[in-house]
Amino acid sequence: QVQLVESGGGLVQAGGSLRLSCAASGSIFSINTMAWYRQAPGQQRELVASISESSSTDYADPVKGRFTISRDNAKNTMYLQMNRLKPEDTAVYYCNLKNYYGLGYKAYWGQGTQVTVSS
Repeated sequence: QVQLVESGGGLVQAGGSLRLSCAASGSIFSINTMAWYRQAPGQQRELVASISESSSTDYADPVKGRFTISRDNAKNTMYLQMNRLKPEDTAVYYCNLKNYYGLGYKAYWGQGTQVTVSS
């Protein structure tokens, strides 16, 4: 089992910055991917950014150039630096970890942290 705990959400004005953290504990496989997803009210959950265990990254188009995902494997912690925030970034942000084995994976989710960007 894996436990994920997010922190760092809050209320910020448009143009401001926030840094989210996700601390992972438990059985983390050597081959894994961590990611941030977000879900706005009435919307589907969407991928924001992902990072592999070797720190290969990928970003959704709406956040490219504004958000930076990173991880500290020694601390089993992932981060999301969010700059130049916009009201449309308002959502609950969820941490996700996928443990890969053979041809499959098992996914885990955190409880989410609210990010609200005021205009």
